Amino acid sequence: MLPRVIIIGRPNVGKSTLFNRLVGKKLALVDDQPGVTRDRRFGDVTLAGMRFTIVDTAGWEDEDPSTLPGRMRMQTEVSIADADAVLFVVDARAGLTPLDSEIGNWLRGSSVPVVLVANKAEGRSGEAGILEVYSLGLGDPVPVSAEHGEGTADLFEALWPIIGEKSEADEAEAEEDGEDEDGVPTGPLKLAIVGRPNAGKSTLINRLLDEDRLLTGPEAGITRDSIAIDWEWTDPESGEMREVRLIDTAGMRKKRNVVEKLEKLSVADARRAVDFAEVVVLLLDATQGLEHQDLKIASLAIEEGRALMIAINKWDVAAEPSKLYNGIKFALDEGLAQVRGLPVIAVSAKTGKGLDQMIAAAFKLRETWSRRVSTSALNRWFDAALEANPPPAPGGRRIKLRYITQAGTRPPRFVVFGTRLDQLPTSYERYLVNGIRRELGFDAVPVRVVLKSSRNPFAEGD
Repeated sequence: MLPRVIIIGRPNVGKSTLFNRLVGKKLALVDDQPGVTRDRRFGDVTLAGMRFTIVDTAGWEDEDPSTLPGRMRMQTEVSIADADAVLFVVDARAGLTPLDSEIGNWLRGSSVPVVLVANKAEGRSGEAGILEVYSLGLGDPVPVSAEHGEGTADLFEALWPIIGEKSEADEAEAEEDGEDEDGVPTGPLKLAIVGRPNAGKSTLINRLLDEDRLLTGPEAGITRDSIAIDWEWTDPESGEMREVRLIDTAGMRKKRNVVEKLEKLSVADARRAVDFAEVVVLLLDATQGLEHQDLKIASLAIEEGRALMIAINKWDVAAEPSKLYNGIKFALDEGLAQVRGLPVIAVSAKTGKGLDQMIAAAFKLRETWSRRVSTSALNRWFDAALEANPPPAPGGRRIKLRYITQAGTRPPRFVVFGTRLDQLPTSYERYLVNGIRRELGFDAVPVRVVLKSSRNPFAEGD
C-alpha cells in the first residue's frame, strides 16, 4: 500500500483543485459554489519521485450529524483513521475563520501528522492570511496556488519527512488489463453502477463493501462525482477472491430537467465513467419500474460498447414482483432491440439479496464481451449464414460477401469483406449481427460489424 494523504478543510478553500493538481488530471468536479465534493475520492500522485495516494474529502461544516452536511463531515472524520498525513487546506485570501480554528483543534487531537497548506496564496492578497494561519499552532504553513500550480516543491519538502521513506519503499503495482492463456480477462472488473437519482446506487455499493463508504440518504442526487473503489469479491461457489473496481455515479435525470451547471458536470462525469467501465449495471427502482429515461441510459451504455446488465433494486418492497419482472424484461426487449436478452437480476441493497448473483453475472458478461472466435469457426458460421439466407441482388447484380474476420474485442468487432457492400440493406446487416450474437455465444453484448469492400489490385496502377 502506498502512503495515504488526506486533504481536509472547510468548503470552497480549493481542496478539489489541489487534488486535481497533484494527480495531474481533472478527476474531481470543481465549481465556485461550496460543497461540491461529497464523497471521498482517491488518486495516485507522483511528486518529485515520491509516490502516495491522495484523498479528496467533503468540506467540513459545523452541522447536525443527521443533516446532509453533517453526514458529509462524518465521512471526512472517518477518512483520517488510516491516513499517514493530513493536508489541512485554508484560504489565504480569506484569512483564518472560526471554522478553520475548529478543524485545527480537532486535528491537534489526532495522532496523524498535519501539513498546513495556505491555498490561493498567489500575489500579495494572501500574505496577511498566511500570517494569521500561524495562530493555529500547526507549524509553518505551506503557501500554494493549486489553480496555478505554485508551491508544489514546498509541499514536497513538507511531506517528505513524514512519508518520504515509505513512499520509496512501497512501489505501486501497475494495473495490467489483459487476458490469460485461455483468453479469460485479467485485472479488476471495472463495474459502473448507473441509473436515475435515488435508485439506490450508493447504498448498493455500501452493502457490497459492508461499510458506509459512500454518502447516502433520502435526498435525491447526493452523489456528484463518479467514485471508483477497489474491492475484492469472494465467489460463494468457488471461494475465489476476485478484484473489482466499483464505480458509483451521479443519477442521470432527463436532459430537459438538468439545468444547473453542477448537475450538468455530474452527468458528464457519469458518462465518462460509463466509457471507462467494462460492465455497466443499470439500477432500476422496483417501486417505480422501468421508465423512458432508463432506456436512454441503457442506450448510452450500448452506444459506448459496454457490456450491460439490469439490476432491479428494492426488490424486498416490490409490489407484484413476478409481474414487475416479466414486464421489465418485455419492455427491455422492445425498447433495446439491438441487444435482446440482457441479464436482469432482482436485488436488494437493504437485505443483500441477489448481490453475489449480480457480481457473478458481471464477470461472466465481461468474459463474453472479451471473447474472440477463431477465424475458421467464424467463417464456417458465415458460410452457413449466407447459404441459409443469401444476400439480395439489387438490379439483378449479386452482392458478394467473401469472408469475415474478428477485428477486435471489448466490444466484439467484426469486418465483412465483399463487393457492392454499399447496396447491402440494413436489414441484412442486422441478420448478420443477430446471427453472431445468437450462434457464436455473444448473447446480449453489443456487437459491431463493419462492411469493407475488397480491393482489386489490378483495378489501377501504383
